[in-house]
Amino acid sequence: ICLQNNCFISGKNILLHKLQAMSSPKSNVTGLVFEYDSGITPPPYAHVFHMTLDWSGKELQAQLQLHYTDREELSEEEILDEGFTLNDDYQYDGPIDQVWVKSLQELISTSRWTGKSLDEGGIRIGLTESGKVKDYKTPANQEEWQLMAQDLIQAIYETTKKEAPLQVHYRIVNSEKTVDCSVSVHFSNRKVIFEQNGKSRTINWEYAIQLMKLVFTPDYHYDMAKESPGTKRGHYIDCGDGYWHELGKGVVNIDPAFDAVGKIQEGFQSLIDE
Repeated sequence: ICLQNNCFISGKNILLHKLQAMSSPKSNVTGLVFEYDSGITPPPYAHVFHMTLDWSGKELQAQLQLHYTDREELSEEEILDEGFTLNDDYQYDGPIDQVWVKSLQELISTSRWTGKSLDEGGIRIGLTESGKVKDYKTPANQEEWQLMAQDLIQAIYETTKKEAPLQVHYRIVNSEKTVDCSVSVHFSNRKVIFEQNGKSRTINWEYAIQLMKLVFTPDYHYDMAKESPGTKRGHYIDCGDGYWHELGKGVVNIDPAFDAVGKIQEGFQSLIDE
């Protein structure tokens, strides 16, 4: 899920090569190294990053060096028009919430590795054992690892207050009543809070992430957006930027074969009905 303008775009097409079983048991792995190159992605989105994670001690320690590339080809205006700043490079060295360790271990245990080179970009992983990185390998499940890396970078951004948690507001108006609710996604501690009528509860992480993917799937027509939610019968959404859109009018499906708008409505209705 791409939650911010300056996150990398994960590949849609995953090339599966000859798979080989993982050689090291999960219990021996105490850290990871991520190396990513966006490949042929054009600037200002083009970037590389190196991220190290170590959970051998009492805390999950993270180091991140992220650098945007080839921006000298663009004018300042072209960069700003895409929603970036003139310096989006970022470095971090410190702890993040240990809740991520379990998810990382699960991904390691279900992944298979290839000897594929990354000539056109992608991610490769180094598994750390006894404080040393073994040889780097390329995961066959590229998209899963790229999404995990993206989530971890977002966790770092929230931990350092560089960015706030994503909060999506939703309103349903029908002939009987108006229902207002919101979903707040906290990557810093891997928690999602659903709030309705002043009451809040924690909801399933995976369910919420899938719902957020749906939220950012359709086209949003900002020329039809308003700064306040609608009062007439319908479904309305604010994706965190203060603009309200009506589903089915200001929010429309890109692919006629996939009803993302309908699934968004179903997803929020399910949370409301619980």
